[in-house]
Amino acid sequence: MSHPRLSLALDAPDALPDAGVIALWNPSAATDLGDLPRGRVQAVQGFFPDHAALAARGIDTRAEPEGPYAASVVFVPRAKAEARAILAEAAARTLPGGRIWVDGAKIDGIDSLLRELRGRAEVSEPIAKAHGKIFSFRADAGLLGDWIAEDIAPAPGFVTRPGVFSADGVDRGSALLAAALPARLPARMADLGAGWGWLSAQVLAREGVESLDLIEADHAALACARRNVTDPRAAFHWADATGFTPAQRYGGIVMNPPFHAGLREGDPNLGLAFIRAAAGMLSLSGTLWMVANRHLPYAEALKTLFHEVEEIGGDGAFRLSRAHKPVVGASKAAPAPAAARPIRRRIPRR
Repeated sequence: MSHPRLSLALDAPDALPDAGVIALWNPSAATDLGDLPRGRVQAVQGFFPDHAALAARGIDTRAEPEGPYAASVVFVPRAKAEARAILAEAAARTLPGGRIWVDGAKIDGIDSLLRELRGRAEVSEPIAKAHGKIFSFRADAGLLGDWIAEDIAPAPGFVTRPGVFSADGVDRGSALLAAALPARLPARMADLGAGWGWLSAQVLAREGVESLDLIEADHAALACARRNVTDPRAAFHWADATGFTPAQRYGGIVMNPPFHAGLREGDPNLGLAFIRAAAGMLSLSGTLWMVANRHLPYAEALKTLFHEVEEIGGDGAFRLSRAHKPVVGASKAAPAPAAARPIRRRIPRR
């Protein structure tokens, strides 16, 4: 099935140039790109599951843009600051005069972006289809200079970027989990879904830690973590935590797992996949410390996968759990999450 709006837009005779590389900004694993010239496109996608899925389809996929590009197609994310930053990057890296197509759903704020861009550039007549719009404007390096992404300071000594989960401050669940961690932790630790590294920094401040693997699917978040966590004991892994295989099993794992399969709908299967992955990565005497929204049904999975499970705190919204000693083979025997779609990053705060 063709992309409902892109296929209509590309029917125009001058929709795309006849030569040169076309950048695709933020396409997902499910985005239909069949109407584009496959040999001339380069996808810019920093979210590991989508990146891997696009590359598996034979699409030239990069975590960071290169350019210059002859034209660009921007698939708008939900977070407005992130959308602006992507558009500014596309305008700067597309050759002057090159066309930049902007595609998005109404629920992702495409109408707001259209209004803003009309005040800055000559915008084509939008095509409305499938609860969204697509339109274009011509690239100019200085056109959206004030939309270029800048550092955000969410906590003293830390930086984030637009679009990263909890970019404007420490997530409350992570803060609760950090406060509940024991003074001494196992020597070999991991943080699954490490984000921009705040919780990892709290782990490294505990006694006993000799190494910590930060495993994060969002390339931008991991880049922030590299800046925020400079301790030589830390190692950084751009990967989907649910499919990551460590070199050695861990003595302890901390995590604040996502539970959204898209940008809105909650899906407990995602957290369950993290729990199963953690159980499979831990040594037989290993311990998992996790925080999750209290309403999510994770208790039974923890009891199935670990010999010892206890609630160690939380509040009305979050539950803190400690799970000790994984059950041998249970993580492999447990049924896989029902959702076949790849795990998506958590909703960034707007």
